[in-house]
Amino acid sequence: MRGKKGVEHFEPDDPPRHHANKRRGRGTFANDRPPVVGTIGRETGQVRLRVTPDTKQLTLREHVEQFTGEGTHIYTDEYDSYNTVQRTRSTVAHGQNEWARDDDGDGIREVHTNTIEGLWTGLRNFLRPFRGVSKHFLSGYVAVHEFAVNLKRVTVHFISSLVLIHLFYPWAKAFGYFVYSILT
Repeated sequence: MRGKKGVEHFEPDDPPRHHANKRRGRGTFANDRPPVVGTIGRETGQVRLRVTPDTKQLTLREHVEQFTGEGTHIYTDEYDSYNTVQRTRSTVAHGQNEWARDDDGDGIREVHTNTIEGLWTGLRNFLRPFRGVSKHFLSGYVAVHEFAVNLKRVTVHFISSLVLIHLFYPWAKAFGYFVYSILT
């Protein structure tokens, strides 16, 4: 089967990619580089990741406002698409080699994007063993990674939920094995 994994390729004018897509600039779903946008709470540690068609202002504003509370202070880079987000915002200027900043003078550099940058590294490491994922199925892989990050630890409640799923929904056995393989 020619083309992308899992989708038959019938278009002779559009040859399959070789050795990754190395175009410069922001990715979009249309140019085979679907962006993943994310938020992570610094205090709660809860993560929300979504595959989006693009990273335009409306897309980013909807994501940030959906997954953050009113009055939340957000920390981003200098990307202009965050300008319309209705939250208090502090930025770091990566273009000027600024990675962290101490705004209030207490010696702690609280303005940074290191938390989400570390999450992107974790997502890339999670996806690496799959050796390329079709853009059509990427959201499922991202959801599994989000689930694993948010789980933090295996609790009695989590195990009992898996047992109930296993008992009452026999078709979900594969999900239980899949979760087990992620956690071990």
